[in-house]
Amino acid sequence: MEALGRQILVEFYDCKESTINDVEYIESSLIKATEASNATIISHNFHKFSPYGVSGVVVIAESHVAIHTWPEYNYAAVDIFTCGDTIDPWIIQEHLKEYFESKNVSSMEMKRGLFKVPNGQRLLFKPAASEQNN
Repeated sequence: MEALGRQILVEFYDCKESTINDVEYIESSLIKATEASNATIISHNFHKFSPYGVSGVVVIAESHVAIHTWPEYNYAAVDIFTCGDTIDPWIIQEHLKEYFESKNVSSMEMKRGLFKVPNGQRLLFKPAASEQNN
């Protein structure tokens, strides 16, 4: 079986409250962590809630990195979804752990889009150029 993508669900506990309630800091952190993995950033959008909390997403050519924070609990939930095998999503997690000063991290990786592929063939993550023109 081969997978189209990898999804890492990350729970960052015991984060520094001021960092995970600062929308500019979170946006910068997600962008820097995503760049460190060599992912291709397409766009990003972040929102600060009142009185606290931030949600945001970095859309990458390989899929996305999304975050939701609960500063009142010193907690951030992050979803790192990558398609293909060109980047390592764990690099993103490690950078975010450092940026948020998280003292306790729990994560789980899931393979997404599992397909049985005949021997000698590979699962295509994008259609071949000849297929796109049809």
